[in-house]
Amino acid sequence: MGIAAHIARLRAVVGHELLLLPSVSVLPVDEDGRLLLVRHAGHDDGWGVLGGAIEPGESPAAAAVREAREEIGADIRLTRLLDTLGGPDYEVTYPNGDRAAYITTVYEAHITQGSPTPTDGELTELAWFPPQDLPALPLSNFARALLQATHHL
Repeated sequence: MGIAAHIARLRAVVGHELLLLPSVSVLPVDEDGRLLLVRHAGHDDGWGVLGGAIEPGESPAAAAVREAREEIGADIRLTRLLDTLGGPDYEVTYPNGDRAAYITTVYEAHITQGSPTPTDGELTELAWFPPQDLPALPLSNFARALLQATHHL
């Protein structure tokens, strides 16, 4: 999907300045308790989490379902709201210089239909990881902070 139209309009005015953005993060868990993590195209700094910006007029839950469908081509059922997180650990500087400070609503989910695969060009890879493997993984700073805050690490 790339950059949302409303964010592109903001960027046209403020350039690369820090934007505070509402977002969602989705942690799909399978029947074996494994967690689905992803690698993002264009700013791969380690394994990350599924998710993205909330669109104007969209609820966080609807954004989580939409992001999963767009990024991994699968339908999900949100099973629980884990947390809402923000602060310095959730600031990202993209390769083009754009800076964002995310306030992210984090959901746990289950895949209900489809086989997860990178579908929209935003992801290069995805994989399921058992909880005991998470501490040793090369995680993005955002993902590490989020997984620690939600007690997955």
